Amino acid sequence: MAMAEGDLMVRGGQVLQADGSLRSLDLEIRAGVIEACHEIPAAAWDGPVLEAHGLTVLPGVIDPQVHFRDPGLTHKEDLISASRACLRGGVTAFLEMPNTVPPTISAEALIAKLARAAAVSRVHYGFFFGACGDCSNLDALSNPGPVCGIKMFMGSGKGILDCGDIDGQERIFATGKALIAVHAEDQERLRQRSEMLLAQYPNPSERPPDLHSQVHDPEAAMLATQRAVLFSNRYGRRLHVLHLTTGAEAEWLRHNKTALISTEVTPQHLLLDSSAYGLIGSLAQMNPPLRTAADREMLWQALLDGVIDCIATDHAPHTLTEKAKPYPHSPSGMPGVETSLALMLTQVGLGRCSLAQVSNWMSLKPAELYGIERKGKLEPGWDGDLVLVDMNRSKPVLREEVVSRCGWSPFEGWELIGWPEATVVAGVVGYEKGQFNEACRGKALQFTN
Repeated sequence: MAMAEGDLMVRGGQVLQADGSLRSLDLEIRAGVIEACHEIPAAAWDGPVLEAHGLTVLPGVIDPQVHFRDPGLTHKEDLISASRACLRGGVTAFLEMPNTVPPTISAEALIAKLARAAAVSRVHYGFFFGACGDCSNLDALSNPGPVCGIKMFMGSGKGILDCGDIDGQERIFATGKALIAVHAEDQERLRQRSEMLLAQYPNPSERPPDLHSQVHDPEAAMLATQRAVLFSNRYGRRLHVLHLTTGAEAEWLRHNKTALISTEVTPQHLLLDSSAYGLIGSLAQMNPPLRTAADREMLWQALLDGVIDCIATDHAPHTLTEKAKPYPHSPSGMPGVETSLALMLTQVGLGRCSLAQVSNWMSLKPAELYGIERKGKLEPGWDGDLVLVDMNRSKPVLREEVVSRCGWSPFEGWELIGWPEATVVAGVVGYEKGQFNEACRGKALQFTN
């Protein structure tokens, strides 16, 4: 049989099965789709081969919340550097947020992003459509086009994307049918807390980095999450609560989450807490912020119990120069796509969770939540997006090896296992042992929600 693009044999790896077990199998991928999973004689295949002996083969990660800064903020990141970072981290698909310049609040801006991604993205891609705080694009929200959902900044939004007005929030929930993903913080409480706390430190150089977690307090998050759930129930609207950070929210959702509602957590909120400010300063600043060690443990329990559905990175890079500015001028956000899988697989090694759970949280569940078909399993008929990891080799996070344009990681120096040895996108090896295939290209994701 003649070979075509996207034909690949992945030979001899320990392949994750739907029941959570590992089996030594060969994966036969034809035209980007898995055709067979079995032991295949070498003589029966004369196409490209990716040797996986000694490695674990997992479905490619789908990161359902990233900020890749393209267009308009490409000194921090762009779709080329970001998608290369995805490959290094085992991420084969991403869903990107609308807070670029210009923001993704119109059909024209969405079309431009899709065209840019088609030309340069090394992995599969999808985009959120932004809700305007003044409700000026309500008509567009009724029919936003081929997007994964609507993004609403209930708090921490900037400019036209600031949806802090409560009446405006309700109008957005009442308009259209697409999934709404919310950054759940109450903007008015953030404003009041900021004025009060900054007044205590008139000299910017004396403001401690952890002031950010005091400004963005747990009550601001709880108020917004409860309001979003209220509107979801009132209008029968599919709701996704982004980057959950407090144990109180997790426990409230345990008793109030309906079939319409899902939520996520980031690796940094599972593995870091507010003590990180004392170690890495403003590099620990993000929105919503790092919380207490007790919050971190409650988030873990909610994830293990299924209250939290999936893991996302909220990859939001800034330059070190920007991060060094005094608070509140130091921007919030940190990179994450390169380290997320290895961080979670290291937790597998520590016995905190299982390999199957990590794959479910980072691959299958994001696909299910956003209606992305044929992704998240390694079975015949499913897409040939996968990652080969070494669960027996330990390697530190090194700043000089960071692929993201920002050039740093909050996890610098952490010793991790499960680093990707190779990442495959639709049957094409995009990354292998530190080398990138610059010809690798992803495709626009299709959403059935």
